[in-house]
Amino acid sequence: MQYNGAAVIAMAGKDCIAIASDRRYGLRNQTIGCEMQKTFQINDTTFVGLTGLMSDAQTLEQKFRFRTNMYRLREERDMSPRVFSNMVSSLLYEKRFGPYFCEPVIAGLENGKPYLCGMDLLGAQVYTDDFILAGDCTEAMYGLCESMYRPDLEPDELFELVSQCLLSGVDRDCLAGWGCTVHVLTPQGVTTRHLKGRMD
Repeated sequence: MQYNGAAVIAMAGKDCIAIASDRRYGLRNQTIGCEMQKTFQINDTTFVGLTGLMSDAQTLEQKFRFRTNMYRLREERDMSPRVFSNMVSSLLYEKRFGPYFCEPVIAGLENGKPYLCGMDLLGAQVYTDDFILAGDCTEAMYGLCESMYRPDLEPDELFELVSQCLLSGVDRDCLAGWGCTVHVLTPQGVTTRHLKGRMD
C-alpha cells in the first residue's frame, strides 16, 4: 500500500464537501512525477479518491466509469453517492482472494447533505459525518484534522482547512506530497484548485 505513496482527505461542511489529494507519483523513495491524479469526479454529486497501488487505482477508476455509465443507461439517472459506495464495496469484495491494493474514499452530496464513506481493500465500509482519511501519512493528518475541524464550515473555509491539513500532513511523510489538488463540491457546482507544496 506504500509502494507509490498517496494521501487523501475528504471533509464535510455546511451542505458541501471537499476532497483533496497529493500529486506525487513515485516508486518507493524515487519520485517519477508530480502530476498524478488521485481524485476523480464520477458524476455531479460524487467524487472518489484512490490511495494505494496506482496501477490498481487506474484500473478501478475505469471499472467505476464503466459501471456508472451502465447504471445511467439502464436507470436513466445518475448514481447517488450511497449507491456508488455500495457498488464499489461489492466490486472490491468480489476480488477478496486477490484484492486490488486500493483504499477508496467516497465523498458526495446525498439529497444536498454531505456523504462520506471510506473502505479498506476488501470493501468493508466506514461512514462518518466529519472527515475521513486514507494514504500513508494518516497519523499526522488525523491530529491536524481533529484539532482544526469545526462542523458547518462554509465552502471557502472548508477549502482552506482541507488544504492546510493535507499540505501540513504530507510534509511529515516522504512518500506523499509535491502539491495537491482540492475539489469543493456545493449544490451550485464544483471548484477545483491546484496548490503547490514543498518539493524537497
